[in-house]
Amino acid sequence: MDATPLLEVSNLSKVYVTGRGLVGRGEIRAVDNVSFTLPGDKPTLVTMVGESGSGKTTIARMILGLTPPTAGTIHYKGRDIWTMNQQEWAQYRRHVQAVFQDPYGTYNPFYKIDRVLELPIRKFGLASSREQARELANEALRAVELRPDDIWGRYSHQLSGGERQRIMLARLYLLRPQLIIADEPVSMIDVSLRAAFLNILLNFEQEYGMSCLFITHDLATGYYLGGQIIILCQGRIVEMGSMDAAVHNPKHPYTQLLVASVPPPDPKERWQEDFDLKLSELRRSPELAKGCVYRDRCPVIGEKCSDVPPTMVTVEENHQVACHLYV
Repeated sequence: MDATPLLEVSNLSKVYVTGRGLVGRGEIRAVDNVSFTLPGDKPTLVTMVGESGSGKTTIARMILGLTPPTAGTIHYKGRDIWTMNQQEWAQYRRHVQAVFQDPYGTYNPFYKIDRVLELPIRKFGLASSREQARELANEALRAVELRPDDIWGRYSHQLSGGERQRIMLARLYLLRPQLIIADEPVSMIDVSLRAAFLNILLNFEQEYGMSCLFITHDLATGYYLGGQIIILCQGRIVEMGSMDAAVHNPKHPYTQLLVASVPPPDPKERWQEDFDLKLSELRRSPELAKGCVYRDRCPVIGEKCSDVPPTMVTVEENHQVACHLYV
């Protein structure tokens, strides 16, 4: 087995400058010194969880090569993606594919859905004839629980949100990428269809060896997928490890709040307390990098929290947390 990581993100940061000129000029640290690894010797599913504005989508865009980082590196199979030559970049774009949040904005409304599947088959030479290409596309549609006769010849506006997202999964089935970046892919489709979508992703991992970085704000969705989890808060990783460890034994106060905020499955059961979910103002402050990013909302803030950024420490096997409580 190859010991080289499939994806290695090291000290990744993205800072946006705000304001114009010298007056009102500031910065927003969208991503702050983020590091994580996906192994190359086995398919892995990693869920990245955080509230809106925590930097999840920015990380996804940097991994996909759509947004350049301010600092840090992204290595795919040992190669820095920002120093790849044209041939290496073409291979990277094939082997690292995305599923985005908006199933309505992904498609060009002037083309039929046929083009979404026929284009990658033609571009990457997946079939030697038109008949073979059509059969390959039909196989991909059936793999994501769609009937080909219901899809061919239709425009994107004639399909439901769930069908559009599964078309993107059919495209992944054709390309068989080694890494899927799924950015909030189920947030805009019906709840009744979400489980079917997630099961297809799980099948891709188990049957075809595709790794996945699944990005969501919904902890319950991440728990359904299992695997590994990364908890983001204000652009910084505060906890990471196995899904069961982080959910059943959360260490960071922010993770504890996330877990406690998941509603109980019994509608007759009420929450026992009110949660303070106020938004932080640190994001727009230059003071953000000086200490813990959660300090203005943390119920157990200590002396170091305002001045010293906590380092990631191991609290148990496959479970790490960045909090001064555990140093």
